[in-house]
Amino acid sequence: MIIIQRILGQIRRVIQDYNMIEDGDKIAVGVSGGKDSMTLLTGLKQLQRFFPKKFEIEAISLTMGIGNMDFTPVADYCRKIGVNYTVEETMIGKIVFEIRQEQNPCSMCANLRRGALHNVAKKLGCNKVALGHHKDDAIETLLLSTFYEGRIHTFSPVTYLTKKDLYLIRPLIYTEESQIKCLAKSGMFPIVKNPCKYDGNTKRQYIKDLIYELQKDKRDIKSNLFGAIKRAKVDGWHE
Repeated sequence: MIIIQRILGQIRRVIQDYNMIEDGDKIAVGVSGGKDSMTLLTGLKQLQRFFPKKFEIEAISLTMGIGNMDFTPVADYCRKIGVNYTVEETMIGKIVFEIRQEQNPCSMCANLRRGALHNVAKKLGCNKVALGHHKDDAIETLLLSTFYEGRIHTFSPVTYLTKKDLYLIRPLIYTEESQIKCLAKSGMFPIVKNPCKYDGNTKRQYIKDLIYELQKDKRDIKSNLFGAIKRAKVDGWHE
């Protein structure tokens, strides 16, 4: 399949550009069951077969305490590809929506999920956590930070967490969301639907829609923004 080979090439290139993986790494992959995290899991597993540096993979999913999240298809897929899989029960959804009743819940939810994921990764003996943020996410985060926080910022390709002694890596940052959607439609892996009522109804979605509209007049706007992130060396990025 051409699309997976293209994505694999992008993953390998970004890992080499930012020295994301070393011999002996044990990498926890945060798996929500969505297209991004499933693409990341699939890509890293396939890369493992031929990458010169040897590493292990642990897949981790978090229940949210809301809706009916059935991770059985993900568990079956992990068994099929030979990846150890852990599902951690949490009550993050109930904390955010019922106890705290947050009006803008996305930030708190993300922080709680990150903390829970990092804790499970450490418990499993991992030294790195791989997240499924892609190229479009980096661009959208730049605009979100600029518009709503008044600062030029996006997430870093590699982040070291001193308190946890963990590295966060983002191997999909050279991959466009359209490519991930294409791979997901191929049926190569299962998808678990996000039960959150805010899914697709966020400021990030507003920025995504804005970029789509701007592209009608300026087709290369995304590549220009992505190039600006690298040329300006924002948050550890480089050309």
